[in-house]
Amino acid sequence: MSIMRLFKYLSTISLASLLVIFSTTLVTADPLTDRLDSGKKLRLGYATSVPWAFTTEDGKPTGFVNELTLLVLEEMGIPVSNVEGHVVDWAGLIPGIQANRYDLITGGMYILKSRCENINFSNPIGIFGDAFMVPKGNPQGINNYQDVVSTGITLATGAGFNTVEAAKKEGVPDSQMLLVAGEMEVLAALMAGRADAGIMTHAGAVAQVEKAGGGKYEVTNPKDLPVWTQNHVGIGFRKSDTDFIERFNTAMLKVIGTKAWMEAGAPHGYTIVQLPSLLGYNEATAYSCANK
Repeated sequence: MSIMRLFKYLSTISLASLLVIFSTTLVTADPLTDRLDSGKKLRLGYATSVPWAFTTEDGKPTGFVNELTLLVLEEMGIPVSNVEGHVVDWAGLIPGIQANRYDLITGGMYILKSRCENINFSNPIGIFGDAFMVPKGNPQGINNYQDVVSTGITLATGAGFNTVEAAKKEGVPDSQMLLVAGEMEVLAALMAGRADAGIMTHAGAVAQVEKAGGGKYEVTNPKDLPVWTQNHVGIGFRKSDTDFIERFNTAMLKVIGTKAWMEAGAPHGYTIVQLPSLLGYNEATAYSCANK
């Protein structure tokens, strides 16, 4: 083969290789990746839910879900300075990300079949249970949903919370449920006498009881609820952002359970108890989407 023909052959191969790379990039890129590549900030959407997710006095997202998410993003090479928080009512989180108002849902959302129909979830950041917030001494003996039904009390919970589905599955009628905007509103309903008990995540209930102060309320044991109410929590993504979620999961696997991970969550009550088992970890989200 002559030098000229060899040069033309190599040039053709190089051009073909570039076309393959370019085509692959077009296939694997997604809207969120494109957004970040264009220099725009990554937007976190979350409802105020202490200690899961809230905003500091100087406007920065915090709470253990936000802190753990920021740690994963840093592992991906996305600095905190390139991330901004957007506070939304809980019921508006999924519609908001579908409408492209923000890019990730970080507020501590359980991975449920009904939610997986509308968004994708990362691998779990933790496993959690729910609990009732009741008056001190639990005078009406509310420890599970059957107690709610038998006593006829009014139960407050957040619109869009997983507890709405759980209560209905356990037979609590709509007439006994008061749906409010979020955890703070559940506490407000109890304090105003509009509800006799509230239900939310165990961590959220502990935080609201502390906020109420004065020993007025207490939190029940989440193990008194059916075992199926134990749920994995993941970070929510748009269905279209498949490339980014794959890279997010890869980065999270490098940091989950490390010293840095535990230290990021510890100030907000995240402990080894909430750390998900890494046995079958990559299949946990798919299982929850299919069965929860």
